[in-house]
Amino acid sequence: MNDQARGLLITLIGILCVVPDSLFVRLIDAAPLTIAFWRLALAGGLICCWILLTKGVGPFQAVLKTGRYGVVYMVGTGASGVLFVLAVSLTSVANVVFILASLPVFAAVYSRIFLAEPISRRMLITIAAVAVGIAIIAYGSGETAHASLTGDLLALAVSALFAAGLTAARHAKAISMVPGVGMAYLIVAALIAPFAHPLAMPADQAPLVLSHGVFIMFSSIFLALGPRYITSAEVGLLVLLESVLAPLLVWAVVGEDPGRYALIGGAVVIATLFASNMIALTRRKRVRS
Repeated sequence: MNDQARGLLITLIGILCVVPDSLFVRLIDAAPLTIAFWRLALAGGLICCWILLTKGVGPFQAVLKTGRYGVVYMVGTGASGVLFVLAVSLTSVANVVFILASLPVFAAVYSRIFLAEPISRRMLITIAAVAVGIAIIAYGSGETAHASLTGDLLALAVSALFAAGLTAARHAKAISMVPGVGMAYLIVAALIAPFAHPLAMPADQAPLVLSHGVFIMFSSIFLALGPRYITSAEVGLLVLLESVLAPLLVWAVVGEDPGRYALIGGAVVIATLFASNMIALTRRKRVRS
């Protein structure tokens, strides 16, 4: 298996593991911060234990030696882990995942600001079209059940923070950031513990909570490893799968209707990003040939 095939497979597994994330948040009967605590504590603890048992403390030291880039990555990853749960608790799942699809837009802006990379005309058109799609989603939040503008804004913050983390990670792409994910999750879990009341989690919710943590562990590992082998455009295309599958899964299991505005706005966002990434891949192949 060559690097591209390996990267596509690893990233695809990571995407499929993250698809049920929002469904778990819907199914677990607990306060949002309590769900966020166990989501981060279990996933972070499992990741750190696995690395310590297999590779020792070296990988953690390597992430810390990246300096401010590792710090930005961990802040973005950890903070977005909490805000995601809060966003899902305040607005519809469809709104959250469609807005999260805007992550490549934030990544392009950050790359322009911090890496001095130019923004192409294609990306400018993509940014404008995605902004229109998000505006449609936000407009419909006042008329759609389970949706709210506050939750939409939190989802936008998740996208911005996680994109910042990924941009920082590009400065240290030779270093695996998987240990950074584990450390970030555990640190943020400790910070929110006083407000989360983790011991108030009902005992009958334990299987769901444990399953949630395991899924997040695997998705975090695979999504940190896969993009090291494939282009950002290929990653972007695969990430769109989560935007499509997650609301459908929640709709099928708990009957949460996305609403027409979310579907229209989401279609604009996904179609725009799909077309943009396909153009980028086509141009890349032409340059190689």
